[in-house]
Amino acid sequence: MSKLTGKVAVVTGASKGIGAAIAKALAAEGASVVVNYASSKAGADAVVAAITAAGGKAVSVGGDVSKTADAQGIIDTAIETYGRLDVLVNNSGVYEFAPIEAITEEHYRKQFDTNVLGVLLTTQAALKHLGEGASIVNVSSVVTTITPPASAVYSGTKGAVDAITGVLARELGPKKIRVNAVNPGVVVTEGTHSAGIIGSDLEAYALSQTPLGRVGQPDDIASVVAFLASDDAKWLTGEHIVASGGMR
Repeated sequence: MSKLTGKVAVVTGASKGIGAAIAKALAAEGASVVVNYASSKAGADAVVAAITAAGGKAVSVGGDVSKTADAQGIIDTAIETYGRLDVLVNNSGVYEFAPIEAITEEHYRKQFDTNVLGVLLTTQAALKHLGEGASIVNVSSVVTTITPPASAVYSGTKGAVDAITGVLARELGPKKIRVNAVNPGVVVTEGTHSAGIIGSDLEAYALSQTPLGRVGQPDDIASVVAFLASDDAKWLTGEHIVASGGMR
């Protein structure tokens, strides 16, 4: 029997990149997966098609996690489709780098609304359906420790995610709900390509600081999330698993 057989999982921001890999990994372990997207329905539908072609179960649902009604709608889809919820992966995130002189209210709010408020709203919506043994996994970032230049806002959002993870682990522990975070290093995705990170000085610096000598792939993160979601991690809560090839 696979590790997540009979479980239902919601993965936010799962139409591409790390989120898509997480959705596929959870499905491969037996979970029925709700694949959330903010704008790319085609991407989410492609993830669902890949999961079902491999014999798994998945549906897609649109929704902006920074909006209360949308966050609730994502969770409602899981309950309406599969009747339960066991795993929530808060993966939705955006990033823009800017030096302190260039930070604007829009730059700040765009990232904090999705990366921080989105975690809170989606978790809040999920709580009434999560029971004993449920798992919440928040996708943070290694930027919380390496604090690269021009990332004050983005690093701030992920520092908040780390703090929220610890708070909720304590708050939800009495309900036997586990809350952990995975903190990826540089990962090759559509987003890091379009942002110009892959092939940049930042990637070169990351490689120079990574003992395993390569940048990450989405599957490197997805396997860690699948572990945290499963009973293999039943004694872990409030943890931050740095998945960066050793970069600190």
